[in-house]
Amino acid sequence: MNKELRQHIEKIVSLTDSEFDFVLSHFTTKQFKKHQFLVQESNYVTNDFWVVKGLVKAYHSDIDGKEHIMQFAMEDWWITDYQAYFNQTKATLNVSCLEGTEVLCLSLENRDKICAELHKIEHFFRKKSNAGYVALQRRILSLLNSNAKERYDQFLVQYPSLLQRVPKTLIASYLGVSRETLSRLSSL
Repeated sequence: MNKELRQHIEKIVSLTDSEFDFVLSHFTTKQFKKHQFLVQESNYVTNDFWVVKGLVKAYHSDIDGKEHIMQFAMEDWWITDYQAYFNQTKATLNVSCLEGTEVLCLSLENRDKICAELHKIEHFFRKKSNAGYVALQRRILSLLNSNAKERYDQFLVQYPSLLQRVPKTLIASYLGVSRETLSRLSSL
């Protein structure tokens, strides 16, 4: 896992061995079983999570109990309820495991410490945040401007490996369509 995290960071910034050891010392490792929560609505969010192994979903349940999937995260991806994490408030999202999952956890306090100490890491997180903003904007515009078939085709291009790992009902929720509509789209 150390090697994978270092490779992930070094896609953006290079680190010496001692710098990486310092960064790694601020993370904790946790294992979760399928269906366990990393983040649960109405609880405080203490960590940002980097997925070492496994698959998770971030979602909101509306008043009728319908799940609206905001994001999936698999190996080499970050996930949490960022509003709650950065504002140190209670979660409005749930993040739960679709598979047995291993994550590296980073508290906001530790994130601030490593960013203050190593400006390279601050730069890394800024670049990651910027990429996240761009992806979120793309997703919102897709939901607003694309029809179901176009959204499905975009999903296939952007996340081909998720198609094999995520149940179709969850893909339908992510795309904002019914399971029946997704079945029609996938047969076209």
